[in-house]
Amino acid sequence: MAASILLVRHATHPLVGKVLCGRAPGVSLGAAGRDQAARLGAALAGRHPAAICTSPVERARDTADAIAAACRVPASLDDALDEIDFGDWTGQSFDRLAGDPAWARWNAARGEACPPGGESMHQAQARAVAGIQRLRTAHPDGTVVAVSHADVIKAVLMWCLGLPLDRYHAFDIDPASVSTLLLWDGGGKVVRMNEGIAA
Repeated sequence: MAASILLVRHATHPLVGKVLCGRAPGVSLGAAGRDQAARLGAALAGRHPAAICTSPVERARDTADAIAAACRVPASLDDALDEIDFGDWTGQSFDRLAGDPAWARWNAARGEACPPGGESMHQAQARAVAGIQRLRTAHPDGTVVAVSHADVIKAVLMWCLGLPLDRYHAFDIDPASVSTLLLWDGGGKVVRMNEGIAA
């Protein structure tokens, strides 16, 4: 038996690529993101998920709600899928962060660095992997949609692939993309990565 875990990055929003939103409230999907989320839901309905779980952050909840409506499966909040806590960097523009040496270190050494007042990527990886394993245990031969964030999804994929966190830049996770894991007792594999089925 193997569980299929569909790791979904939330759909796009107007601040993507401009602001490190993190866990800041009030960042919801724009028109393009709502369209992406609706198409994502239509695509995932054919996979008949047994459960849909989501980060509590608004843009993830918006995405999960669209998927839930299409799949006719309620979405439930799961703190294990929450965005990384970026601490003092939350809500800052990437232009402003570009001059911060701590930001440069964070992006060069994800295995060691930590946002000021925030959470390390190791901590985020540990909680996300524990959450994914709980979902696998609850649905050992089912399909689960897990809506989260790029960094968190990357952390889970690197765990499954046995990659160090410093390889963070080795692949991309785009808005509204799906990465699929197969997990079983004692093992797992990445089946697809960054699949743009809502493009």
